[in-house]
Amino acid sequence: MRRRYSTAPVAAAICAAVTLVAGTIGAAGQAPAAGQGPAARGGGGGRGGVAPALFTAVDADKDGSVTHAEMKAAFEKWYADSDASRSGSITQDQLSTALSSALPPPPPPPPQAAGPECGGRSANPRTACPQDVAAMMAVMPDKAPAKPQKPRKILVLAVSRGFVHSSIPLAAMMVEEMGKKTGAWTATTSWDAADINTENLKQYDLIFLDSTTGFFLDDPNDAAATEARRKALLEFVRSGKGLVGIHAASDSYHGNPAGRGGAAGGGGAPGAGAGRAGRGGGRGGGGTGATLALMMMTQADKNSDQKVTREEISALADSWYEKLDSTKAGKVSQADFSQRFAGLTPQAPAGGRGQGGPAPVNAGLWPEFNKMIGGWFKFHWNDPQLIVVKIDDPKSPINAPFKGQSFEIRDETYTFPMDSWSRDNVHVLTSVDYSKMSEADKAAEGGGRRTDGDYGLCWIRREGKGRVFYEAHGHSERVYAMKPMLEHILAGIQYALGDLKADDTPSAKGGTK
Repeated sequence: MRRRYSTAPVAAAICAAVTLVAGTIGAAGQAPAAGQGPAARGGGGGRGGVAPALFTAVDADKDGSVTHAEMKAAFEKWYADSDASRSGSITQDQLSTALSSALPPPPPPPPQAAGPECGGRSANPRTACPQDVAAMMAVMPDKAPAKPQKPRKILVLAVSRGFVHSSIPLAAMMVEEMGKKTGAWTATTSWDAADINTENLKQYDLIFLDSTTGFFLDDPNDAAATEARRKALLEFVRSGKGLVGIHAASDSYHGNPAGRGGAAGGGGAPGAGAGRAGRGGGRGGGGTGATLALMMMTQADKNSDQKVTREEISALADSWYEKLDSTKAGKVSQADFSQRFAGLTPQAPAGGRGQGGPAPVNAGLWPEFNKMIGGWFKFHWNDPQLIVVKIDDPKSPINAPFKGQSFEIRDETYTFPMDSWSRDNVHVLTSVDYSKMSEADKAAEGGGRRTDGDYGLCWIRREGKGRVFYEAHGHSERVYAMKPMLEHILAGIQYALGDLKADDTPSAKGGTK
């Protein structure tokens, strides 16, 4: 049988927590940052997106409708403005510049409701929400499974250069308070990547990567500093120290290696290619012009040379107008234009935050780190997707809190590319019970399913003389109110510290499968 863990025992603690003002993030979810919600998905037609601006620019006679001739003339002019040197083809950057000048400025945004006052995506990103803290503290373990071999010290790194999770300050507090309550370690939280340096790390036994995203160690203006930080992290672990990553620690150092900032961008520096697919800003600046340029290039560039000719732009105008004037009326009203525009470009896959167009390249961009952490992010089922967690190694002391029984969890659940994650590299502790997942949920996975149906969630591995523990869940604050999960993380940290012994043989090489 499987267990369903509940936060009901802590209801009283939650009710007793400090009351927050309206708009505060609760334990059940997190508010998206500007541009991250559903309205911001893809290149957008309809309300407030590309379509209204494009219609205004194409409607030359301002009669409230667009003809085929008007669209052809507008596309021709934008091409001519882009190809000032008369080279015979234009790049996306050139087209973006021309469109940004031609399209009307976007309307001012509507008044925004007051944002949350706590959590990683708030105006106070280093402050955990009181009700989440209360729920976590009510189930905090009071005893460690192993006695520390010596006083231990942990550095929690809470730096994100891509998507910033609301649970970051809560996870940092978890490590600090867990150490205090159990006596297993002391912890310090840093929000500065510069703290990852050889001299500073001498005082620590373990680094805890708190949903780091993007190129979280890198300094875009100092290549030497970047190299030194990367070297310090690798040498720290390989010398016999520990590394723990939770949730988005695997959403780091991956994306498009071509320029490290293409469609697979995750934000952050240098480049935008270091995080979750579709979060990049695109080339040629931002705004409506850049978005339209990306859409046009994606569909007009038939030979994939990253340039378009006058003929390709003209053919795109014909193709788009044919779809917009679906009734063959000879003109398209503004209402019909906006409604039909969304059908001109593919939508982002479910679960992603990206734009339409070709599937983004998603490769590991720091191979030593990618292998050390165990894999890099491909897709996630959205919180609060129900997942049945399978216990792959019921004998491991790190899994002891689960008592050998599978369990259900609602969270944002990551998947990893085939060339990223393998049991040849890690000792798997838990994984998705794929047989319990519906066909509809399986089909929702963006970027293609794993051919082996093997979806790891938690694992350990050796890195030189050091040890690594990774847990993929931890997106939602509610995860930190699940006592077995906290006990599991406590044991994983003690393994990485070297205080708790566990079989870390890769699962495909004799370890428990």
